[in-house]
Amino acid sequence: MLAKNINLDAKSISRLSGKGLSLEVLKRQLEHELELSLELWHAQGLKIVKHQGYYYFDTKFMPIEEAEFCIVDIETNGSKIEKHQIIEIAAVKVKNKKIIERFDSLVHTKEINPHITEITGIKAQDTKDAPDLKTVLEQFRLFLGNAIFVAHDVKFDYMFISQSLEKIGLEPLLNRSLCSLALAERTIVSYRYALSYLNDALSLNPNAQHHRAMSDVLTTYGLFLLSLENLPQDIKTVEDLIRFSKEAPRLKRPKFDPLKEEKKD
Repeated sequence: MLAKNINLDAKSISRLSGKGLSLEVLKRQLEHELELSLELWHAQGLKIVKHQGYYYFDTKFMPIEEAEFCIVDIETNGSKIEKHQIIEIAAVKVKNKKIIERFDSLVHTKEINPHITEITGIKAQDTKDAPDLKTVLEQFRLFLGNAIFVAHDVKFDYMFISQSLEKIGLEPLLNRSLCSLALAERTIVSYRYALSYLNDALSLNPNAQHHRAMSDVLTTYGLFLLSLENLPQDIKTVEDLIRFSKEAPRLKRPKFDPLKEEKKD
């Protein structure tokens, strides 16, 4: 996701999150002067810092408990960015495991497919007094700031929001991202990892209303807290956490669905 937006090659991005990137290699890939590039990236949610002569994501040195994580969920009236749009977006900002801010809004739209209404319960009529996409995304971008973008199966939410920002004339997202599904696969034993299944199995959100944005955000928040509790002790920084979520072995899944076994009993 990041390589496409930041115009750095994958190897350079890997070094920014790990061993560090030299000034010479960084400069070769920049469209603008170094200081301007760093300012532009910071405005898009990505902070790069210099440490002992090399450049790094600031999250390389950021303890997990000091970081701000923004847990996000969107509902859309279809999956294709070319012809569909966000109809609801919600987020909570989390620091040291506590929710410190909330964001929640419907988005005005003229049309919602009956199939989408059946899934979400949202009708076009429900959005008639909601702000338009541009207004909501501008507000959300300010809310997100430089926080780490967290979502369940993060790629869809991240890219749909990022591409929607471009559609309204803003720059794409550059925030570091974390997939709560991938993290759960490495910290929680489960037969399945769909958010609704995990909620049924783990009672993450007793008032869950699946496929409504804030409800799914709060369910993901509960999952995120549980994953943090189960982390190995050597995972200290945000970049440790991101790397662990991508590279650590997945936990072995049960052969049989324990929820079905419970129903039989």
